[in-house]
Amino acid sequence: MENKALLSTHLEKLGIERLNEMQVAAQKAILEEKNVLLLSPTGSGKTLAFLLPILELLDPDKTTVQCLILTPSRELALQIEQVWKKMQTGFKVNVCYGGHSKLIEIQNLSTPPAVLIGTPGRIMDHIQRKSFDFNEVDFLVLDEFDKSLDLGFQEQMSFIIRCLGKLQKRVLVSATSSIEIPKFAGANYPTTLNFLPKDEVKEGLTLKLILSEDKDKIEVLFNLLCSLDSEAALIFCNHRESVERTCELLKERGIIATFYHGGMDQDDRERSLVQFRNGSIHYLVTTDLAARGLDIPEMKHVIHYHPSATEDEFIHRNGRTARMHASGTAYLILHKDEKRPAYLEETIEVMEVSTNHPLPKPPVFTTLYINGGKKNKLNKVDIVGFLAQKGKLEKDDIGLIEVKDFSSFVAIRASKLKSVLLAIKDEKVKGKKYKIEEANTKIVIKEKQERKKPR
Repeated sequence: MENKALLSTHLEKLGIERLNEMQVAAQKAILEEKNVLLLSPTGSGKTLAFLLPILELLDPDKTTVQCLILTPSRELALQIEQVWKKMQTGFKVNVCYGGHSKLIEIQNLSTPPAVLIGTPGRIMDHIQRKSFDFNEVDFLVLDEFDKSLDLGFQEQMSFIIRCLGKLQKRVLVSATSSIEIPKFAGANYPTTLNFLPKDEVKEGLTLKLILSEDKDKIEVLFNLLCSLDSEAALIFCNHRESVERTCELLKERGIIATFYHGGMDQDDRERSLVQFRNGSIHYLVTTDLAARGLDIPEMKHVIHYHPSATEDEFIHRNGRTARMHASGTAYLILHKDEKRPAYLEETIEVMEVSTNHPLPKPPVFTTLYINGGKKNKLNKVDIVGFLAQKGKLEKDDIGLIEVKDFSSFVAIRASKLKSVLLAIKDEKVKGKKYKIEEANTKIVIKEKQERKKPR
């Protein structure tokens, strides 16, 4: 068992004082049991709940991949990697996902990490290529495994698990209880830790129904956003095209928004999430892909522009607000003649939205994009120094900085954007010229996108 001093050190690196009840129970179960099913709400700290015991189980003398973590999305994979790196464990970690350079991944895997994180399709590809020795994997974690099944990764997951011949331990993680463990997972009679609320209803969550006179509900959405006192909101749609079109219609009405869905390029997905995280954009229009597994801030407002197809997805969307002891509101917009979803309570409050509110205030910050990152040996200190010296920015003019492998994003005061771009136009960072511009996600509705793939 990891000693208390070392545990305290890891928690300190993450800015956490102590483990919650679920994390303590998960640590004990994962260390002691062969198969564990962990059920806990979005935002409750499940990632740390399985990473800490996995850390204790790793053998520092082994030079092969010891733990494989499968996730349904690249964002969740990157989020887990980030938590692991913040813990400063001393064990190497790599992440593999679609949209990332296979060549770079193969090079990274040539020196095997102790922990490998990835999406099913990309991990299956590396197993087929024999990019790493999968026969020595001891521990398997299927994070948000029900989401992976929903996205159609059964074949890839089944193939991967069949190839892992020496597994000692399986950990399945989910934020929903209405799931069936697939036989190919091999997690027979798991020890189940269920920390989901029995009624699946959050104490701090308020549900409100808004009825639209028009079938085109954009005017109601616009008025609702104007009534929220410029506070951030997540807006859920059911299809990719709807996400982009709704975002464009809001922009035409003067509301600054961005969008996010699974059909976007990785670079554009990162731009959207970074801008939403750092407060340079307050409204994110998205599919159910953002309902869980993403590192985005606590929301006071979740808006169902389209009702979700299932109660589970409705719950996960709402899981983005009213976390822990916080409060929040979920709004469901329906046409007056539209059939109410079966999961909606008859007693739900019907809300009227007035039309006399001003436009939301524009964000104080905007985001700079730099086409260089960790692999170019850039770090936050380099970027702050450059913007302070060459861009003449004060400390209060610079907000959240995120440095990726080959790109970086910096929140700066919007009023300083033009002067900064002009001042740094011909300047170099650490002796190299980088492309630096305002980070914007282009609205491009692709005709080839299939409506049958909503995520």
